[in-house]
Amino acid sequence: MREWNSPTACSRHFRIACATLAILSAVCTSNPALAKRGASGEASEIARCIRIAARGQGWLEKTLWGLREQEAGWLGAEVANTNGTHDLGPLQINSWWVPRIARLVDKPEPLVRHWLRHDACFNAEAARWIFLSGLRTTGDYWKAVGIYHSPTLWRQRTYAAKVANHMRARFGPDVFAAASAEEGR
Repeated sequence: MREWNSPTACSRHFRIACATLAILSAVCTSNPALAKRGASGEASEIARCIRIAARGQGWLEKTLWGLREQEAGWLGAEVANTNGTHDLGPLQINSWWVPRIARLVDKPEPLVRHWLRHDACFNAEAARWIFLSGLRTTGDYWKAVGIYHSPTLWRQRTYAAKVANHMRARFGPDVFAAASAEEGR
């Protein structure tokens, strides 16, 4: 539960997960049917990848679901932003992160960008890493949720409130009480 406290552990887990996904991506051929928004099987693949990225941590899985539902991306997504960046894949990872992730996994940027768009598990792992990096840096759950979206404070607050609403809608009004009880174990 506390592995996010260690920058080394967080980066190591992300690199291991990304290396595994790289091997699987190289071995498996892509399924063109999954490249379209809402394609058959896409929702279950994204759900599977979120479960894997959460590594059995219920609070993290709920967080990733809140982010995913707010972002509402899809496999193959590349949504242009007004600042020249793009939001990629199911959890809409901003392309600003591509160089950092590429260095972290020691892979070329175009390949990382492709994986973020077309590989649900790589995308979910990147979302996990971005969120947990923000949590490790700030020590504040809701600030980390906001940082996932923007470096601007007022945008962080607005975004965090939207994510909280998605979490309540998906997991019920006691979603945060359950998270507190889970942390106490």
